[in-house]
Amino acid sequence: MALRTPPSIRVMVPKGYGFLAVSMAAFGPSGGRRCSAANLVMCSISSSSLDKRQEHETRKGGRATSCPVQDAEEIAARFGFEMAAAGLERLYGEHEHGDGPPAFSGPGSPDRRPLRVAYQGVRGSYSQEAAAAAFPSSAAAEDSCRLSFLACSHMEGAFTALEDGSADRAVVPMENSLDGPIYRNFDLLIRHPGFRIVGELLLPVDHCLLALPGATRSALRRVVSHPQALAHCRERVQHLGLEFEEVANAAFAAEMVAAEGIRDTAVIGSKIAAKEFGLLVMERNFQDQPAGANMNRFLQLAMDSGPVGGEGQRRKTTVAFSLEKGPSDLFRALWAFEGLGVQVSRVNHRPDRAKPVRLVEKTARMNYVFFLDVEGAEWDHRVKSGIERLHELAGFVRVLGCYACK
Repeated sequence: MALRTPPSIRVMVPKGYGFLAVSMAAFGPSGGRRCSAANLVMCSISSSSLDKRQEHETRKGGRATSCPVQDAEEIAARFGFEMAAAGLERLYGEHEHGDGPPAFSGPGSPDRRPLRVAYQGVRGSYSQEAAAAAFPSSAAAEDSCRLSFLACSHMEGAFTALEDGSADRAVVPMENSLDGPIYRNFDLLIRHPGFRIVGELLLPVDHCLLALPGATRSALRRVVSHPQALAHCRERVQHLGLEFEEVANAAFAAEMVAAEGIRDTAVIGSKIAAKEFGLLVMERNFQDQPAGANMNRFLQLAMDSGPVGGEGQRRKTTVAFSLEKGPSDLFRALWAFEGLGVQVSRVNHRPDRAKPVRLVEKTARMNYVFFLDVEGAEWDHRVKSGIERLHELAGFVRVLGCYACK
């Protein structure tokens, strides 16, 4: 959609959605500096063809103000992408543009190209929200309004894009507060030893009931969505007396309903999907659980260690390891940190695919890779001591990353 734009401003956003505002929240300069424009590229790729990218370009006019970036980041971190977008779109519409976007030189980008961010998902997905909100402006290398997004339709796609240099960062979902870990991504982390975790993001899930504009509830006959979303909203769907149908991807379902004009079908999806495909949000927070109970946790990955937060900011270290004597030594592994006063905040495990079975007195036992999140930076003397103790118990130890946390 083309609007009258000042000559020096060129903005590329996904089909009119408020990525300009949120990208300024996530990447704009701090405090009193002026952020006048954003350059955004939305690209769709698949794991089989990462280099086939489709750019969606539009021009966005209007007026802008100095960026209230720190406040916007706090809103995005605590209350989610949509609130930050709504507030910033209003603020950026009230004042004049400055002279141009701030300079940016991302990691390994002497040509001042945009930072390329791959995410697992498609347009209209919750991962798209996370990709836009994942980067704090306090990181000097990412202090910019210039971004390029790669939407990867398969789980391996974002990892492949980062590995082959198609992306500088990858944003991947790791767990849901109601459904637990996404184990496939834990396996992929182990398969890519060169990757580092450089950030995490917690986003509330706001399941919305979406339909064609003008649709009424009395005209609806069925609801379609991903099985996980349907499970989160099962009681609400049954209360409305609607049939439900599982599909592989809620965003694809939203696009189909919009494209084919299916008036008797609603979709449980994100508000960003409604924006992307021109659907009506009939109801927000449609899930059975109260607002705030359903959260997604995402990790930001890079090939380099990257920034880990400012002075005084809390940090977290993630460690993967296997145990020589198997799970029986897990308590000792945890005590390697807890005994030093280092809090263990998360424990997960996966089968050790490199050595899945071991023999103990002619009895087959399963081997596992354990994942620990511990509070503190990896260079903190207590964390370092805990990792050294872990080496005494473990078959292998790998620090997956150290990053700022809320």
